[in-house]
Amino acid sequence: MDQRLFVKGNEAVAMGALAAGCRFYFGYPITPQSDIPEYMARELPRLGGTFIQAESEIASINMLLGASACGMRAMTSSSSPGISLKQEGLSYMAGSELPGLVVNICRSGPGLGGIDASQADYFQAVKGGGHGGYRLIVLAPHSVQEMYDLAMLAFDLSDLYRMPAMLLGDSVIGQMKEALVPHPRPQIELPAKDWVVSGKGSRSEQRIVKSLFLGDGELEAHNWKLYHRYQLLQERESRWEALYLDDAELIVTAFGVTARIARSAVRMAREGGLKVGMIRPITLFPFPQKAFFKATGVVKKVLCFELNTGQMVEDVRLSAARDAEVFFYGRPPGAGSLPTPEELCEQIERHHGRSA
Repeated sequence: MDQRLFVKGNEAVAMGALAAGCRFYFGYPITPQSDIPEYMARELPRLGGTFIQAESEIASINMLLGASACGMRAMTSSSSPGISLKQEGLSYMAGSELPGLVVNICRSGPGLGGIDASQADYFQAVKGGGHGGYRLIVLAPHSVQEMYDLAMLAFDLSDLYRMPAMLLGDSVIGQMKEALVPHPRPQIELPAKDWVVSGKGSRSEQRIVKSLFLGDGELEAHNWKLYHRYQLLQERESRWEALYLDDAELIVTAFGVTARIARSAVRMAREGGLKVGMIRPITLFPFPQKAFFKATGVVKKVLCFELNTGQMVEDVRLSAARDAEVFFYGRPPGAGSLPTPEELCEQIERHHGRSA
């Protein structure tokens, strides 16, 4: 019988990272993610790994860059203002084609913000955040189990495509406790890290990890290489969950913690006789464009729920069929409470065409 544990989401992502082979963690404390460095500080030395509380977020992301360049599976974590400070390092990692995991347990609002649940960092995560037009792999868990599972997947995708990955959560997902069934990392074939800076030894060639390309045409060629990699990722690695689409007349979409509430609202609407389906993006980049385009070829109404003033809805509109209507309902950070299933069900009834 599988072992079932009762753990926090923040603990689950740390456990998933360790099970994926992560042995280096660099970070700086900030709520609501401080459980992650606390867990790593306790567990990594037992596994022969290294935990460093850096002097700042900027130092921690650059320590991640260095460990990755040496071929190590490594991660950092923070919350929104800390992730902002890591953007320069993330841009350098993207430009240098270096893998690594960054966990963002979001705070709410710009500036210092607050610690209530928020999805206000969607733009920062999926549009790159820093300079240079790069992309990150962005995964959005909606449960404690997925915090564990997607941490593993993030490491593998990051190594497979040689680019940083981000796991985007929020204070509810990070702080809530649920059952977790831990399991070994699924075995997939990964490319050899023949680019690792490990000392020349007997090799004849010199290995250099860099984001500076000064030769004629080198930088353009490098940028096109990154672009085509992002296109390949879009083609191969989009992930989503679909519910009740077969007879749907309205599609609800949401990610992360909002998807949990939206799912309850969809079930309530179904019990009330409304034919409602749901698409939950699991990868925010690559965004599951094909899923939305195919579904809206039949169902012409999409209702997007988010804990912000409207960010993912822009990608939904770009992905939907031209004649589909896309509606938005959100709660900006700082509202002090989460929407209830009843509240979202009222929105479903309204946009489905039947008043509450």
